[in-house]
Amino acid sequence: MNIAIIGAGAIGSVLGGLLARAGIDVTLIGRQPHVSAINQNGLSLDGSLGSFVVRVRAREQLDFVPDLAMLAVKTQDLAVATLENKPALQDATVLTLQNGVRADQMVAEIIGGEHLYSAVVLFGATFLEPGRVTYAPAGQLVIGKAFGDPDPETLQKLATTLGQAMPTHTTTNISGAHWTKLLINENNALPAITGLSLQEITRQPELRTLSVLLMKETLTVFRAADIVPVSLPVLPIGLVTWLLSLPLVLAQVVPMLLSRSLGEIAVPGSTLQSVKRGEKTEIDYLNGEVVALGQRTGTPTPYNTAVVELVHQVEDQHQFVSVKQLLARLNERRSRRSIF
Repeated sequence: MNIAIIGAGAIGSVLGGLLARAGIDVTLIGRQPHVSAINQNGLSLDGSLGSFVVRVRAREQLDFVPDLAMLAVKTQDLAVATLENKPALQDATVLTLQNGVRADQMVAEIIGGEHLYSAVVLFGATFLEPGRVTYAPAGQLVIGKAFGDPDPETLQKLATTLGQAMPTHTTTNISGAHWTKLLINENNALPAITGLSLQEITRQPELRTLSVLLMKETLTVFRAADIVPVSLPVLPIGLVTWLLSLPLVLAQVVPMLLSRSLGEIAVPGSTLQSVKRGEKTEIDYLNGEVVALGQRTGTPTPYNTAVVELVHQVEDQHQFVSVKQLLARLNERRSRRSIF
């Protein structure tokens, strides 16, 4: 199987590097500085597996039809990337790798859903320098057919191939898996606002409380919209839902456990990485998705609304918000009492 990864950012580069290290035929499609650095010096990976350099092809454009095309651009760039590469994608098996829940429909509207598969990414990746990415924490993938029943042979072939890079699981409910990942991704906004890593966020009681409030609010919206998230290999949704139903002081065990699972290497999260690179973030497809669902179901979303506004403020002003300012903004949105 030859693979093209469209979007050689953090996730795409880590996956491409690990697959190439396993002997898979991979081509990374990315931007010029990164492509040049990889072609000249190889792709440098560090993190959970140590430090090493992988020789992998990198190009600025996809000029062949791959057996498997993996779409690893941010959700806000997905439609353009799919359109630009439509001739090569129509005859390939396509795998989406985006956060949020809209990617599969966006791609299907352009190339159809017959050969479209989808992945939930359960590992950490950081890319802030051309030619170099960090893989931490180590993790796994969950894959499934985006629409309709999968071809068992194709699904197993995908799992076997991707399994050479990291553990890969299959599911018959990839949509439910994406909603579960969205619940956890609600925390990505906090590093993007403050400039702190995900681990640093959970060391501060007020921010742990905010993390819980964001996730509680998300579950309330899910129930109002009749959305049923499902368990992931590292995330039993029944236990998480029960813990989040506890009083705030007890429910803080959820962000603490999530932080512990990240390990010791600082994890900025995908949204903060975009901020640091001066790019637009995918916040509208993460916390913004909860806000939109809340509007459709008549469910208040003061916390998610506030963090979406603050991430956009950081994008526009290129200045992080202090924790004190963040908490003050959130308390302004609470009409009855101050939480922090």
